[in-house]
Amino acid sequence: MNYVWALMIAFSFVCSIFTGNTGGLSKGILDGAVNAVNIALRLLGTMCLWNGLMEIAVSSGLTRLTDRILFPFVKLIFPKYAKTDAITAVSANITANLLGLGNAATPLGIEAMRRMKNASGSTYADSEMIRFVIVNSAALTLIPTSVSAMRATAGSEAPFAVLIPVWCTGITALIAGLIMEKLLSKRWKK
Repeated sequence: MNYVWALMIAFSFVCSIFTGNTGGLSKGILDGAVNAVNIALRLLGTMCLWNGLMEIAVSSGLTRLTDRILFPFVKLIFPKYAKTDAITAVSANITANLLGLGNAATPLGIEAMRRMKNASGSTYADSEMIRFVIVNSAALTLIPTSVSAMRATAGSEAPFAVLIPVWCTGITALIAGLIMEKLLSKRWKK
């Protein structure tokens, strides 16, 4: 990705020289830096609000309740790890993702993958580890806090108007990913 960014910057610089618009490039760079700081500061307040609400959800036991509700589903998708300590980490990660706790979900996901690796005893990812990555990548969330915060920062009058599309996209991505994993794992085993 670093090469892509470097290429885009070099291309912009070369184009500004050939078009004689280096002043526009300089102005664009400075305006972009100012806008980035302004957006970051506006997002900070919204993210603090949602992280605070999510901390209340954790403290009140809502996440544990969600964890218990999801356990049969998680056990069905990850049967190999159902009787190991990895399943609780997997369930906690999925719960955090569903509740829109992206920042909290990352260390939980890493811990879940570490426990799955220890339980499997293999240095290679098995089907259930790959399935776990697919579940995380599908970005299925009930409360899309980051997207809503960005929409609010950009001036949207209805930042949560994206709920239904986010849910539809997440469910579709999850189903498509799980189907492809099943098809490709069968082919790989042959």
